[in-house]
Amino acid sequence: MLRGLDISDMLIIDRLELVFQPGLNVLTGETGAGKSILLDSLGFVLGWRGRAELVRQGAKQGEVTAWFDLPDGHPAHAVLEEAGLPTSDELILRRVNTADGRKTAWVNDRRCSGEVLRALSETLIELHGQHDDRGLLNPRGHRAILDDFAGLGAARSRTRQTWRAMGEARKALAAAEAEMEAIRAEEEFLRHAVAELDALDPQAGEEAELDTRRRMMQGAERIREDVQRAQQILGQGGAEGALSDALRWLDGVAEQAETQLDAPLAALARAMVEVDEASEGIARALDQMSFNPSELEDAEERLFAIRALARKHGVAPDDLAVFADGLRTKLAALDAGDADLGRLRSELRSAEHTYDAAARTLHEGRTKSARALDKAVMAELAPLKMERAVFATQITEETPGPDGRDAVAFTVATNPGAPAGALNKIASGGELSRFLLALKVCLTREQSGLTMIFDEIDRGVGGATADAVGRRLASLAQGGQVLVVTHSPQVAALGAHHWRVEKQVAKGMTTSRVVPLADPDRIDEIARMLAGDTITDEARGAARALLSG
Repeated sequence: MLRGLDISDMLIIDRLELVFQPGLNVLTGETGAGKSILLDSLGFVLGWRGRAELVRQGAKQGEVTAWFDLPDGHPAHAVLEEAGLPTSDELILRRVNTADGRKTAWVNDRRCSGEVLRALSETLIELHGQHDDRGLLNPRGHRAILDDFAGLGAARSRTRQTWRAMGEARKALAAAEAEMEAIRAEEEFLRHAVAELDALDPQAGEEAELDTRRRMMQGAERIREDVQRAQQILGQGGAEGALSDALRWLDGVAEQAETQLDAPLAALARAMVEVDEASEGIARALDQMSFNPSELEDAEERLFAIRALARKHGVAPDDLAVFADGLRTKLAALDAGDADLGRLRSELRSAEHTYDAAARTLHEGRTKSARALDKAVMAELAPLKMERAVFATQITEETPGPDGRDAVAFTVATNPGAPAGALNKIASGGELSRFLLALKVCLTREQSGLTMIFDEIDRGVGGATADAVGRRLASLAQGGQVLVVTHSPQVAALGAHHWRVEKQVAKGMTTSRVVPLADPDRIDEIARMLAGDTITDEARGAARALLSG
């Protein structure tokens, strides 16, 4: 609920502070006194787009502050939390407009954007009038209004969920089809490459092993002959035999030489052991150097084949096995692709059927509730002296979307037999006001915590019709808050709280002020509204009669 409005240096307002109350708040005053400026200022602090030039002439900046009560569970709390702004049981909005056009806003003393203000305003204020393009006159919002009236929030959420699921299924199928198309485009290459890789079957690390063995075999051919000569020199016919003979000869005479040959004999024995170890090592080396000449040719052929295949596919030789696995996976996907596509198509059909069922349920609920809304609005039109008018909620099929297949529009025919059309195209100013009021009465049964503003919604009506308008405004205000800018004395008399907007000129400067009216002042104001500038006793009497109900 709007509790107060503080305005400084906006248009012809130098300083103004208003404190509003629950119930029906009425603002009256002569044409041009500044009533619309109040609404412009409120719209400014709420982030609405309005006049470009708002700062009072000669002032450096204009400023508007509005404060609201926010009970627990009010939808504004969710907006504040999403924006990362502090929440409490009071909401204070402040916005400044400098003379050069710069605008700055604060929410609970924290800087915020105009988008946040507008999001908050949708939970705080509803403005209704002949130029209301934000609410009931905007056909883009009629579907949501009907859904709220019908209590179709759960059905609408279900339809949105099935729409998302259908979109995800359609996206998955499209991605799979695109992938299959790409794979089929390279199917011939894949099958040839996999066959080539399977035939060669390269292993990780194999290229390095082949290269090492190739170099060893190439080197073995060059050194084998020298190693064999060394083996022969060390063998029985060479050093080993000579050492053996020397050892035998010395051993035969060692006793006659006393101990003089003991050391040479020991050295020869050690030498025999070393020579024997050397001969065995050479023999082992020769064994490793022994290979079939075709082995070198085979190793070179495989090594070159692995390197050529790696260059062909642009991968390292050690990565050929992993690369081959990737190609096999693509082929497997290709071979299994038809089955996968069939499954995805089946899932999409199922999602489409589920969406169709949800959209159909939503359509049936809207159709049923549209008849109930039409009946309720027609019942409200009769006391407003529009019993011959026809209100109808039209539901037509449109392109499917997250909210179903229905386009919803509120239409009116002001006279029997006249063609029906959009609210703001068919109805005159006074008729439009009454249509809007009747519709709003029917739509606010379950709403709470919203401040409704009616801007001269009683224009063009008078007498008993104006009284009926006022009584419905008072009914809307029960348990809530309604602000109405009015020129109708019948409406003003039904207000629980009354302010007069008046213009004054001082030192060549025109300013506007708002004066709260006590009961005696209300009599004079309503008398002025009845009689004009000259207030008569008869007008005061009529005003007292209106105020007494």
